[in-house]
Amino acid sequence: MAESPGALALIEAVLDPGSWLSWDVPIEGEPADPSYAASLAKARDRTGLDEAVVTGEGRIHGRRVAVLACEFGFLAGSIGVQAAERLVRAVERATDQRLPLLASPTSGGTRMQEGTLAFLQMVKITAAIGRHKAAGNPYLVYLRNPTTGGVLASWGSLGHVTVAEPGALIGFLGPRVYQALYGAEFPPGVQTAENLYEHGLVDAVAAPDQIAELANRALNVLAAPREGPSSDEPPDVPLEELADVPAWESVTRSRRADRPGVRQLLRHAARDVVPLHGTGAGETDSGLLLALARFGHAPCVVLGQDRKRQSEGGRLGPAGLREARRGMKLADELKLPLVTIIDTAGAALSVEAEEGGLAGEIARSLADLVLLDAPTVCLLLGEGAGGGALALLPADRVLCAQHAWLSPLPPEGASAILYRNTERAGEMAQRQGVRSLDLLEAGIVDRIVAEHPDAADEPDAYLQRVARILERELTGLMRRDPATRLAARLQRYRALGLS
Repeated sequence: MAESPGALALIEAVLDPGSWLSWDVPIEGEPADPSYAASLAKARDRTGLDEAVVTGEGRIHGRRVAVLACEFGFLAGSIGVQAAERLVRAVERATDQRLPLLASPTSGGTRMQEGTLAFLQMVKITAAIGRHKAAGNPYLVYLRNPTTGGVLASWGSLGHVTVAEPGALIGFLGPRVYQALYGAEFPPGVQTAENLYEHGLVDAVAAPDQIAELANRALNVLAAPREGPSSDEPPDVPLEELADVPAWESVTRSRRADRPGVRQLLRHAARDVVPLHGTGAGETDSGLLLALARFGHAPCVVLGQDRKRQSEGGRLGPAGLREARRGMKLADELKLPLVTIIDTAGAALSVEAEEGGLAGEIARSLADLVLLDAPTVCLLLGEGAGGGALALLPADRVLCAQHAWLSPLPPEGASAILYRNTERAGEMAQRQGVRSLDLLEAGIVDRIVAEHPDAADEPDAYLQRVARILERELTGLMRRDPATRLAARLQRYRALGLS
């Protein structure tokens, strides 16, 4: 791969021209070890820098951001006491000034010349990043080649959004250390940006010249005002009289292969979409889409079930729900609205799903979602079968496409339980009250999005209608008192079915 840019070259590539302002103060004192002092002097002469990290602020598309960048040319970007102190002071300054923070590590890890004392610096760096995030401030990470050791195991792995340089070596134990300890080479292709992406450990792989645009889109969502857009109230979509369509007809329409799903909604009706990828802990599920986006001016985290990907790659499993819970945590940390989109024929039924703790993940998703401090909107977009659907349902406001539905099992499954065959699926759909009009009457959904006569017949107009309604709902929720909103949500599900 091409040589990774140095710290100052990266800053020049990412920030608006002329906007960089260094926060660094000169390093004082020299180590007592003459050999180490000589190494520092050579590193300073070679790089023109006084330490392995550069900190400061600048602008990305006009937005003020704080920046932390490693310089690999300075003792392999290793972190000792002075470098750690510089990092922590910059993070604390960004936190105090409520600035988004863009960090770009490239490092061999802990500075071996300083030993255990340098090793322990991971703790205070991690604490500073944790406080920054706990205060609701965005934290973006760009991993450059190479990033290993204690840097990856601290500030390199805590991003709300994490992107890696193409071909970058990224791993906890560097290959030279592995070979020295175990007498064999580390398996090739494992510690690469692309492999980490495949395993859900980074959200994207992107070249340095793409980072400014990617960061701008992410911050358009992550740094948007939490009280809602400052513009006037977005226009509402008029309510319509809906035809009394039989439940089974809605079920069959929801299964049309050409019915627009979550990916089409984001592609054609959302703005500033930044796909996120995986759980961040080594798992992915193609049936669950996680993204940052805006509908109109309203920012949100989107958790969407992708029915097409589920049909191609297997039904939604425990990893998908763990990925969903990552999105819930992101919304909770940043107090961003959360939009969940339900479109599933049901969760996985397999040995792997059982051994992976599917039932427990459904329970934890329900608990996380119903108690989330952030505003929440659920959209029933199509099929809504079983626990996989229920796991994303509890919300402040629940919207339902006209031909979407919600049921404990697909109607065929309910028929099989009661009649030992699937021939009475249509009857079961009607009796169980699965269709949108029945859900509205029962208080399960708050609003139905009309289809004319079917979303698959008017995809563009339908998706724009959904997006306008989502913007209206999100804006209204952001302007409500959070404590009152959460209390109303809990009461809603406490009282459901009792009136």
